[in-house]
Amino acid sequence: MFKKFSSEEVSAQNQVKASVQRKIRQSITEEYPGLEPVLDDLLPKKSPLIVAKCQNHLNLVLVNNVPLFFNIHDDPNIMKKLQVDSGAIKFVLAGANIMCPGLTSPGGALDDEVGAETPVAIMGEGKQRALVIGFTKMSAKDMALGVDNMHYLNNGLWKIELLD
Repeated sequence: MFKKFSSEEVSAQNQVKASVQRKIRQSITEEYPGLEPVLDDLLPKKSPLIVAKCQNHLNLVLVNNVPLFFNIHDDPNIMKKLQVDSGAIKFVLAGANIMCPGLTSPGGALDDEVGAETPVAIMGEGKQRALVIGFTKMSAKDMALGVDNMHYLNNGLWKIELLD
């Protein structure tokens, strides 16, 4: 990933607000609890925190122009992701609920750590964006009807511009 990295791969740099800086600090603390005692030294609260967006869905966290952390971003990582096979995509985008065969067949993917009533993003085989946001009906281990489709691309909520 970084073998041939250069500054030319950076498409934008933005100083983040204090609220975003707190979220970044919290994410780092959760991912690397051993850094908590020295986090104020690494990310001083008074120093501007810059997030540089790069090619290949890469974000760099910079302090004083020094890259300290990076993460790969696709879609928001606030949810667990499951993946349906390519044959299920057209049905899902028509509003169908997600059934186990679409998640367990070749091309599908389950995360064994997903429990019942967990919000999840449903990805499609070969697709970069989430197709569906929904809630699991049961744990991934016990799944038969995987996800109640609550909202999908191009449904009524997606297309509404103003709510009167």
